[in-house]
Amino acid sequence: MTKTVSFCGISGSGMSALAQILKLSGYNVRGSDRSFDQGHDTLQKQSLESLGIEIYPQDGSAITDDLDCLYISTAVEDSIPDVKVALEKNIPIKKRFDLLAELFHSYKQGIAVGGTSGKTTVTAMIGYILDKLDKKPCVINGGLLLNYQQQKGIPNYIYNKGDICVIEADESNGSIESYHPYISVINNIGMDHKSLDELQGLFQNFATRTTGAVIVNKDNAPCQSITASVPVVSFSIKDPSADFYASDLTNLPDGISYKLDGKTFRLSLIGSFNVSNALASIAACTQLGIDKFDAAKTLESFLGTHRRLEVIGNKNGITVIDDFAHNPDKVFASMQALKNYSGRILVMFQPHGFSPMRFMGKEIIDSFCQTMDKTDILLMPEIYFAGGTVTRDISSEDFIKMAIAQNKQAHFFPTRAEIKEFILTHAHPGDRIVIMGARDNTLPDFCREILQDL
Repeated sequence: MTKTVSFCGISGSGMSALAQILKLSGYNVRGSDRSFDQGHDTLQKQSLESLGIEIYPQDGSAITDDLDCLYISTAVEDSIPDVKVALEKNIPIKKRFDLLAELFHSYKQGIAVGGTSGKTTVTAMIGYILDKLDKKPCVINGGLLLNYQQQKGIPNYIYNKGDICVIEADESNGSIESYHPYISVINNIGMDHKSLDELQGLFQNFATRTTGAVIVNKDNAPCQSITASVPVVSFSIKDPSADFYASDLTNLPDGISYKLDGKTFRLSLIGSFNVSNALASIAACTQLGIDKFDAAKTLESFLGTHRRLEVIGNKNGITVIDDFAHNPDKVFASMQALKNYSGRILVMFQPHGFSPMRFMGKEIIDSFCQTMDKTDILLMPEIYFAGGTVTRDISSEDFIKMAIAQNKQAHFFPTRAEIKEFILTHAHPGDRIVIMGARDNTLPDFCREILQDL
């Protein structure tokens, strides 16, 4: 009998990908999301409905007696009506990562991509290589795949009925401990949600549970101590002794080129960190028998993922860019990539929560200050609040003062509307306007509004 399941918080990137995979696998799938009830994310809603997924209000009405399971994200609280009704009806409730682990382990060859930065792009790159080279992967991603925007639904998945599954392994909520991969990728280990010691332990355990090969970044010091009972394959853009080494990195107007074992390849993405991401992906795919040059050539047509230094448009000589960076390493990598090109940067950074900013706010500001020159401007609205019970005892204004103390141009505005007004008043031809931040699905809309009003 066909199973019927519901997703509470179905608009989330991780939840929507899983919901779509189950629907394509033959399940009856429904879901709810408070952002839909508030009139937000309408395109996401329509995309899910186009696959035949039923969307309900988040009032408990989706939880009927015939439901086999309710899946919830880590952000969902017991007070939400869907959860309350499921508890009353004794309907099983599982977390998103429980389902992801079940799906992942149902495939013969599982590739799990971990790391505190770059895992969405690497997951997408591996999936793209495998798909284009006819290996028929199932890919479950946290970002939207720009090469797959024409497929039905939200393009954060690739669905094939094969033997390979590629996923992101998230360390921030500890769910990385649920996975036993055939191939694991550890892209890097840096400050993000947890201390370095705790992260080091999580990733070492991840490597220990791997049964085929572990791919590690030789340029990242914490990765160098990773050990495993299976082959540990390294990649680097700095150390020629790595198993996969890229040299002669050259910034291009619309991307970057590099040499791999004497042959030159290019990416339609900017930044040396994307060459590193490409090497991780190529290394992983070779463990499934793919030729490294075939993998590198395939990546030349890879367009990237949504909100990773994504150019939204150019108007009156001003470029608007959307970026997901939200931890010190990601901010530094994005800003460094942008500084390889001419033009002043006006960057709005919207912090994605009070707890993350308490933990790494100073380091995030330091990353901006290390990469900004005297003409660049940092703008911050108040810290993003998604609801729930959190202590709101700090402000973006506190962090702007840190940047000012380092002699940077930095301004705090309580609202994004005030930041938009500042940008429209001060931007001039040659500038890059960068909207940076995580969690908030309205940030891309804000980018488009700015572009429209320039």
